[in-house]
Amino acid sequence: MKQHILPALKLTFISLVIFCGGYTLLIWGIAQFVPGQGLGETISANGKKIGYLLEGQNFNKAKYFWGRPSAVGYNAAGSGGSNKGPSNPDYLKDLQGRIDDFLRQNPDIRKDALPSDLVTASGSGLDPDISLQAAFVQIPRIARIRNIGLDRLRALVEAHRKTPLLGLFGTERVNVLELNLDLDQSTKP
Repeated sequence: MKQHILPALKLTFISLVIFCGGYTLLIWGIAQFVPGQGLGETISANGKKIGYLLEGQNFNKAKYFWGRPSAVGYNAAGSGGSNKGPSNPDYLKDLQGRIDDFLRQNPDIRKDALPSDLVTASGSGLDPDISLQAAFVQIPRIARIRNIGLDRLRALVEAHRKTPLLGLFGTERVNVLELNLDLDQSTKP
C-alpha cells in the first residue's frame, strides 16, 4: 500500500504546482501583453469610463442603436444564456414580445426583414456587437427621432464596420457602444 500512496501524493503535489501555480502565472503573464492587461478594454468619453469594449450594454431608448437582448440583464457576473429551448413557451413569449416591441418602434420594417440578433439573446448574454443588417434596419427610426439624414447614418454605421478575423472567422459586425458614442458626438448641437 505504501508503494502506491507515495507516488500518488507526489503526483498530486506536482499537479497542484503545475496547474494551480504555473498555469495561473502563465495566463497572468500573457494577459500583461493585451489591452487592459487582462482586466478588460475600457471605453471612455469625456475622461469618464463608460463601459467595456467586449461587454454588451442595455440601450433601450429609441434614439440609440439597440444591441442584442441579454438573458442575464447585461450582468457580467452572471454571464450565460437562458437555457430555454426553441419550443419552450416562456422563451417563445419573450421572443414574440421582443419582436412586437421592435416592430412597434420601427414601423418601416417588415417582420421578415428583422435580423434575428435583435430579438434573440446571445449565449453569453453580453454580446457587444450586432450584425450590419441589425444596424441598418434601425437607421430609419434613429433618423426620424434625431432628424438626421439616412445617408449620414449609413456612413456612420459603415465607419464602425468590423470585418471577420483574418477575413474568415465570424461575420461583419458593429460594436453598439462605440457606434452610439459616435452617434452622440456627431449629433451634438
